[in-house]
Amino acid sequence: MAAASSSSSSSGLLLHGARLVDGTGKTAAWQCDLLIRDGRIAALGAQLHRELDPALPRRDCAGLVLAPGFIDAHSHDDAALITGPAMTAKLSQGVCTVVTGNCGISLVPLLTEEPAPPMNLLAREQFRYGSFAAWRDAVHAARPAVNAVGLIGHTALRMRCMARWDRPANPQELAAMCELLDQALAQGAMGLSSGVFYTPAAAADRAELLALARVAARHGGVYAVHLRDEMAGVLDAIQEAADCAHEAGLPLVISHHKCAGRAQWGRSLQTLALIERLAQRQALGLDVYPYLAGSTVLREDLADGLTPIRLTWSSAHPELAGRWLADIAAEWQLSEPEAVARLQPGGACYFQMHEDDVSRILAHPLAMIGSDGLPHDSVPHPRLWGAFARVWSHYGRERGLLTLEQAVHKMSGLAAQRFGLRDRGVLRAGAAADLLLFDAARFSDRADYATPCLPADGVEAVWVNGELAWEQGQARGCAGRVLSH
Repeated sequence: MAAASSSSSSSGLLLHGARLVDGTGKTAAWQCDLLIRDGRIAALGAQLHRELDPALPRRDCAGLVLAPGFIDAHSHDDAALITGPAMTAKLSQGVCTVVTGNCGISLVPLLTEEPAPPMNLLAREQFRYGSFAAWRDAVHAARPAVNAVGLIGHTALRMRCMARWDRPANPQELAAMCELLDQALAQGAMGLSSGVFYTPAAAADRAELLALARVAARHGGVYAVHLRDEMAGVLDAIQEAADCAHEAGLPLVISHHKCAGRAQWGRSLQTLALIERLAQRQALGLDVYPYLAGSTVLREDLADGLTPIRLTWSSAHPELAGRWLADIAAEWQLSEPEAVARLQPGGACYFQMHEDDVSRILAHPLAMIGSDGLPHDSVPHPRLWGAFARVWSHYGRERGLLTLEQAVHKMSGLAAQRFGLRDRGVLRAGAAADLLLFDAARFSDRADYATPCLPADGVEAVWVNGELAWEQGQARGCAGRVLSH
């Protein structure tokens, strides 16, 4: 049979004999043919290979799984889409769409040459897009290999409109933030994110967050929240975020839900019970990554001597990236907080979670998958390259926590529902042809903390908007674009 075509011409491409998992989470996998034509799924059926013109280009997919291209519900790829449009870390594990602008951190609309933490998680520069339209045009000009959804960060708005961040916004500053958010949403942004966990946004009060959430609600957007506290105050923080979204009238996404720190281990029983109660009154979801360590900026208050911490980057000592903080501190004969101060600015992996909590959260029906990967780190957390493969290989195939259908749903259809992507995340006639072909027995993550930049194993091919984008370890095309309502 003919090899896969890299185009979606009027003749199309037939994928024959795959085990199809449709992304809904409701239908068992079945053997099926799928026709790609003009960037979309033109037809599905068990006998298409018999009914269509024998001269039609086709690919034999026997023994392989065909699924919707994955959607990274929580990325920090705002700048990477422009500076590294091949997007190999995501494309190589089957991700076709990334949701950007999370945790209150977005390129838009901040204008600065020296981003303060936590904005330096997103990029060390590139803060030159004062409008969503300018960022969207830059992404399209770069021709990325994957699609993008853009959220607007509350912290970015604060930094653009406020000279001081140690207080709530005054009426004039809040009006300016609301105007910028309104403009961005009108230009195609899909919602608002906040990260009041971080110092530049921590002083924001309820009135400030609610006013911005109401702007997002008027545009049919979502509100994604890095909670104010993921440790002792996690229940209050969930309630705060949910009340804001409920009063504003828009869906809530709780970002990278976790119970961080040894004192909180086991509290996912409480947090998930609260989330379930809240979900009865409002549209609510959450995302999670399949690891025991998080990754963020270096913070002295997180260097508690109990949490293993691995350095991911340091401007002051770049040669130490990848090393354990405890070892660095011992060599310098300093306490861990003192070593953090000397390493600043920088970032690190914090091993704060317990496997029981991660498993419980990941298996929850409301939980979708977000990598939370940081593409600009020198030695990044392995979730950047491996999160989606690990969901299936470790929690599905090895541990039996998820069926293949459930795992695919969490990585595709569920995220599409949460972010209003009506033609993504499922395999049906008329939907966009974002597709992943993989070997379910081999699909696994290879990235680890020591060697974090390794592509997943077992991915045969990926199509983005009907164009072949990845095939057997090689990039093939760049057909991604910014998606909007």
